Amino acid sequence: MKTFIYKADHEHIEQAAELLRKGEIVAIPTETVYGLAANGLDAEAVAKIFAAKGRPQDNPLILHISDFSMLEDIAEEIPEFAKKLADKFWPGPLTMIFPKKNIVPAETCGGLDTVAVRMPKQEFTRELIRKCGFPLAAPSANTSGLPSPTAAVHVFEDMNGKIPLIMDGGECACGVESTVITFENSGLRVLRPGAITPEMLRKYTQVTVDSGVLQKLAPNVRALSPGMKYKHYSPKAEVYIADGTIEQLCGYLKINSYGKIAVLCGESDEIPDFCIRLPYGDTSEQQAEHLFASLREADALGCDAVYVMMPEQTGMGLAVYNRLLRAAAFRIIKLHEQGEQP
Repeated sequence: MKTFIYKADHEHIEQAAELLRKGEIVAIPTETVYGLAANGLDAEAVAKIFAAKGRPQDNPLILHISDFSMLEDIAEEIPEFAKKLADKFWPGPLTMIFPKKNIVPAETCGGLDTVAVRMPKQEFTRELIRKCGFPLAAPSANTSGLPSPTAAVHVFEDMNGKIPLIMDGGECACGVESTVITFENSGLRVLRPGAITPEMLRKYTQVTVDSGVLQKLAPNVRALSPGMKYKHYSPKAEVYIADGTIEQLCGYLKINSYGKIAVLCGESDEIPDFCIRLPYGDTSEQQAEHLFASLREADALGCDAVYVMMPEQTGMGLAVYNRLLRAAAFRIIKLHEQGEQP
């Protein structure tokens, strides 16, 4: 199969819509990451997503809608509070989980009786959904387990020859996947952090953060949300989270590093000459924007290991830390416990 890349504009939108109507899969841009889209109500089309990604069948997908009326078609119950959140955060990077109607196939939901739904901010993608007339299941458009794609070229690296079309909408603004929430009697629970932070949601209700956000999911526990698996978002290089100062990391690397090393750090941070500096950023928002692209760049450069400075664990930093934990398979180097370094 030959994979084409077209600009995500009105000139090419009908070609994407026609493929999706025929049950094919198309890579689409969103404000978070690129998605691998198919008709979310067509089990056979959804199966093509899992095949192209090599994605485990029990990992649920998110349905993307263009307007609130589409939610009423697929969700059995919609809490009144969900409508208030939709008014505030849709379109945008917030995914809400609802009991599903039978129209949504089990394949889309990983066998669960719930469906995850969001309305993307990208106008092109919402218009594409309107043209199709059905919600799009669209997990990240990468090989399962690898860093999510934030540019069309990343999608091409993973999906060339596997899908017919990639719609190029430029670089993604958020850089990490949407926040996923589920409703509880006392408020709501965050299953996956993103650009809509717990602090933002607490302005409206009580919020708890699921233990699976910062801990390994037990082997016998089914993932309620995408991104809760043990190892995810990970390059081929070994990733390590550095908990300490940049000076402590430099000292550690001088006596413990091996092979070709990359470091994700701030622009002004000084690192050893034998290390490759990759973009990371000084704020949580910058780190979210650069994280996946830099992890992919480490592989492109043939790095053996990547060391990433520990992000903040509040605000957008929680989303960055959540992705890093899975990319690093929970490997954290406590630099302050390493002793004095030369």
